[in-house]
Amino acid sequence: MTRSWTPGAADPALSAIAATPRLVVALDFDGTASPLVPDPMAARALPEVADQVARLTALPDTVVAYVSGRSMHDLREITEHTDDSPIALAGSHGAQYWYPGIGAHDADGDTAEGSREDLWEAARPIIDRYEGAELEPKTFGMGVHTRTAAPEVEKAVFAEIDALVAERFPHWRRRSGHRVLEFSSRNEGKDAAMTALREHFDATAILFAGDDVTDEDAMRVLTGDDLGVRVGPGESAAQLRVDNPQQMAQLLEALADERTSRRE
Repeated sequence: MTRSWTPGAADPALSAIAATPRLVVALDFDGTASPLVPDPMAARALPEVADQVARLTALPDTVVAYVSGRSMHDLREITEHTDDSPIALAGSHGAQYWYPGIGAHDADGDTAEGSREDLWEAARPIIDRYEGAELEPKTFGMGVHTRTAAPEVEKAVFAEIDALVAERFPHWRRRSGHRVLEFSSRNEGKDAAMTALREHFDATAILFAGDDVTDEDAMRVLTGDDLGVRVGPGESAAQLRVDNPQQMAQLLEALADERTSRRE
């Protein structure tokens, strides 16, 4: 059962994860580190989140990773990620990775039949007919954003795109989220990202935070030593819930404070 986290109050779950020997803090970006914004490429981490991420990455045996459905190119842009960054990245729902000291690589995996360019070409005329709908090209597929569209427009464009993909790209993976519909030729989800990050960094525990349906893939594979945090409303397998990215920053501050005190 998911319970609300109370800022300023001692929390046994947060204390337990702060004490783990080797910690990975994995954060979804949109809606978790950053508020949702009308222009997806305008998203940036809240300054208070960025401050706590910097504190955590400076601690020994502590790794921060952004885990997103964004393609690696776009994820690096919105996270303002540089080649010397200590922050790890998992993009395209766990099909792409960037590790400090190593760089970027794609995960091994099967690709469904059909090219992304074929999908973009077929989808663009549909999306262009709907005001407020936007195509986001991705490394392994596409997203259709409707953050500025009316609800009836969202319903109509999603229905047309669903019909298109069902007819021409039936084996592509479908995901839906907050005002977005995505299709990918790869089957990885954020559950795969949890496994990859755990193995790469030899983590003894993972704190994962996310706000959307796709983040539940990751929540469901967390172990008893891990901690899931849901940002905002909705059913979740997470242990804790915070209201918004601002409160997520407070939780990260509490984690950084406690983990620092245990190492002094």
